Amino acid sequence: MGAEGGARLRDLLGLVAGHRRAIAATVALTLVASALGLAQPLVVRQVVRTAGAGLVAWDGVAALVALFAAQALAQALVRFQLARTGEGIVLGIRLNLIDHLLSLRMRVYDRHRIGDLISRADADTLALRQVIAGGLTDAVAGAIGLAATVALMLWLDWVLFACVASIVTLAGTVLGLSLRRMRAASLRGRRATGLMAADLERALSAIRTVKAGRAERREIERIGGRAEDAYAAGVRMAGCDALVAPATELAVTGSFLVVLLIGGVRIAAGSGSVADLVAFLLYMLYLTAPLGALFEAVSAVQQGTGAVHRITEALALPREPDDRAGPLLPEAGPDAAALEFRDVWFSYRPGRPVLRGVSFQVPRRGHVALIGPSGAGKSTVFALAERFYEPDRGVVLADGADVAALGRAAHRARIGLVEQDCPVLDGTLRDNLRYAAPDAGDGEILRAVAMTNLTGLVARLPGGLDAPVGEHGRELSGGERQRLAIARALIARPGLLLLDEPTSHLDLENELALHRTIERTSRHCALLVIAHRFTTVRAAARVLVLEEGTITASGTHDELLESSPYYRKLASGWPSRERPGQAADSPGPRR
Repeated sequence: MGAEGGARLRDLLGLVAGHRRAIAATVALTLVASALGLAQPLVVRQVVRTAGAGLVAWDGVAALVALFAAQALAQALVRFQLARTGEGIVLGIRLNLIDHLLSLRMRVYDRHRIGDLISRADADTLALRQVIAGGLTDAVAGAIGLAATVALMLWLDWVLFACVASIVTLAGTVLGLSLRRMRAASLRGRRATGLMAADLERALSAIRTVKAGRAERREIERIGGRAEDAYAAGVRMAGCDALVAPATELAVTGSFLVVLLIGGVRIAAGSGSVADLVAFLLYMLYLTAPLGALFEAVSAVQQGTGAVHRITEALALPREPDDRAGPLLPEAGPDAAALEFRDVWFSYRPGRPVLRGVSFQVPRRGHVALIGPSGAGKSTVFALAERFYEPDRGVVLADGADVAALGRAAHRARIGLVEQDCPVLDGTLRDNLRYAAPDAGDGEILRAVAMTNLTGLVARLPGGLDAPVGEHGRELSGGERQRLAIARALIARPGLLLLDEPTSHLDLENELALHRTIERTSRHCALLVIAHRFTTVRAAARVLVLEEGTITASGTHDELLESSPYYRKLASGWPSRERPGQAADSPGPRR
């Protein structure tokens, strides 16, 4: 099999480790059916011998009928058990993959395409079902059935068996020549299928942009190219698989003809028994099942090596430590900041730091604005605050405690995050509002709805809070999605609220309502807001200026106008209608 084949077999056995009892039960039923079949030629042999003496062995005929009926029942149970075992194994692997894929480190999502990861829990597990439920079980049962048949054939006539063995060896050699190419074609096919799913997910998730850009044909050609790659790999694999049936035919039919020829000549010469030849030929027929199962199992395993490789590769991706039962946030001292960065350095790629010695504090009450040009590292500050990543150097503290010593779940439970793109999940409005606080009651929900000026939306939607919002919130406007995201964060009553450009999709009326919400919220918890609009920055108690990964200035709006040339330049770029007393809904400088 080789080192690579052995590694794939170990991977396959590792995937079914939790289903060994079900597989063992299936193998046991298969062996019972095989034993019932193997007993039949011996009964026929005795019936023939009795007939040679001029008698009819009615008890033998009855035993033969009973054996046949019992074998048919056992085979029906085997088919059902195979199907149930296969479905159980697919379910177990899918649950394992779902748990693993949703628990990966954030850097993994940065490097892998989401559609390709999804295909590993979908198409690859389906491909694996036949390998495990059929191939693996058939291999075990076929090997044992083959050994039993071989033993009985040797006992009956070792000369005839030697002829059979030589032909089977030749057929096995022909089959072995195709296995290496089949493994490679399988992996190429599975990879092409994964890329096709990723490209299709890419196009469908941006279908409006695709249509507006008249790019349907380009996307069809791109995705179709992936499908053609999968087709080509499938054809190559089918060509290799086409050798399996002829090899089996050579092993069984060729052996049958040789045995019939040699056995007939020996009987004609008076050196053989008709009863023994009949029994041996029957075993030749019964040899078809275990030998065919073994050949088919080898073919199925080789075809499934691509799926095995991709699934084990996905399960090997690094995940966040399961520290849900980790240390809780300790009681904070009276002077402890809600969030503190101390000389924090961070880079997504070695040698290219995004943050360079960043230090700041966010008090436990109040509104702090974080501003800076695009690429300065503002969103990275949020990602480190949420522990999506760990700093390369320096310390991030929450309420005076190093977050690296805390459980992620406990730490994230005290933080509300409103992302710039405001993702909305398929489901009802209530489902989305309660996403971070599933036990929240209607009173808490309606309070947050009122604070974010969503009351009109609830009244407008048929079904109110129980109205579906559609995939990606397509039933909502951009501003409504943003306000929904803010309300979702507020319902969880966080100690620290992170807002990434919260007014970017809001009109004047809703922006003013949001500012009132921010002002009320800042009395009860800490707010760190990435802001570009003058009105949002002007309302902050403290402003942090981030340039090229470094905090270059901090203070109030008036203080920074005096002390920071960059801030003065930035402030001069805000539209005049965003000056105090003239709040507007137009966006300021973008990131």
